[in-house]
Amino acid sequence: MGNDQIAQPLSTAAPHRTAARGTSVAGRARWWLLDRIGALWALLTGRPVSLYAASVLRIGYGLLYLVFLLREFPHRHEIWGPDSPWTPALAQQLFDQTGWNSILVLSDSRAYFELCYVLALVTSALFALGWRTRAMSVLFAVVVTSFHARSIFMTDGGDNLILLMALYLVLTACGRRWSLDARRDRLKTARTGSAPEPERSFSTRHLSDARARLVTVVHNCGIFVIAAQVCFLYGSAGLYKIQGATWGGGTALHYALNLELFQPWPALSHLVDAYPMVIAIAGYVTVLLQVAFPFVLFGKLKYPVLAALLGMHAGIAVLLGLPLFSGAMIVADAVFLPDRFYAFVPQLWRRATQRTGMSGPAPGRAAGSGSVPSQGGPSASGSKHRAVPAQNGTTPTAGRTSHQS
Repeated sequence: MGNDQIAQPLSTAAPHRTAARGTSVAGRARWWLLDRIGALWALLTGRPVSLYAASVLRIGYGLLYLVFLLREFPHRHEIWGPDSPWTPALAQQLFDQTGWNSILVLSDSRAYFELCYVLALVTSALFALGWRTRAMSVLFAVVVTSFHARSIFMTDGGDNLILLMALYLVLTACGRRWSLDARRDRLKTARTGSAPEPERSFSTRHLSDARARLVTVVHNCGIFVIAAQVCFLYGSAGLYKIQGATWGGGTALHYALNLELFQPWPALSHLVDAYPMVIAIAGYVTVLLQVAFPFVLFGKLKYPVLAALLGMHAGIAVLLGLPLFSGAMIVADAVFLPDRFYAFVPQLWRRATQRTGMSGPAPGRAAGSGSVPSQGGPSASGSKHRAVPAQNGTTPTAGRTSHQS
């Protein structure tokens, strides 16, 4: 009887122990999933990511399209204007079928076209400079869309990529770094100094916080979409190349170099074509880089891959005569470089120029410049921790870290 009484709890304890173990596994999976969702939400809403990269994209595509419009200035009437064989009437018929539209077909007047072209040049320049970036990004997207749609049969991959990036950049806060807007904000902050902020009501404060959160989320989503677009572009291009017999046989670049349409310098193309082994290796490396690109973005291997892609696009620009496409791809690759890289480059440049004596000390570090706020409260003047005055052209070391951050 005693044995029966002892065995009964043991037999009933095993299912409870198994159930508890299953519950713990399910609980750990649930907590892991919630943790991942929380980390993703914090990434989207915490702070804007890749602000320097977004600014590089703004500057790159603004300057690239400005150079493109200036390059085609002598031929503007034949490409987009009244003298184009693709007349506004034909363009309007295509728009009715595809849903596209363009401001260039609103009038057949030559004066109207010249005005639109000048406005496109000004818009591209102001967008690259970052002047009123929110409005200029929308106008830049309208300009690129209108010119692309007006002569859609004369475009290439570079135009398509610039069009996509112009639309995506509308979502980003691409004017917060390296722009006239950022300079204006710094000057405004320097003028106000440590003046107390005016009291705001509860609703105004919450409305401002909600607006800042919404801008952050939209910016981060725009950056992620740009990165996904570039990954999809490289991955799909590599997979399409794998299916081709010429890429598998290593002869694809040989045929490309012998096309008269893609020979800006025939002598150079023939010189490169004289090394078939180099051409075959370059073709295999191109396919490998494009297929592997989406899988190396989360490690340090992406830096040599990006450097190799930079060389590949430079070769395409020179050998095949596609500078617009190569420039668009090089600028798009900049989104994968972290902000610490872009913040380190100016510091490296300043150090190099100071060592060679090309420039003076960095701005804002001179004694008495007011760039470092006063430390402590009203009694700080009587504290024993006093700032050492500058001597022999040097500056106090106190607060230098906060200035760099």
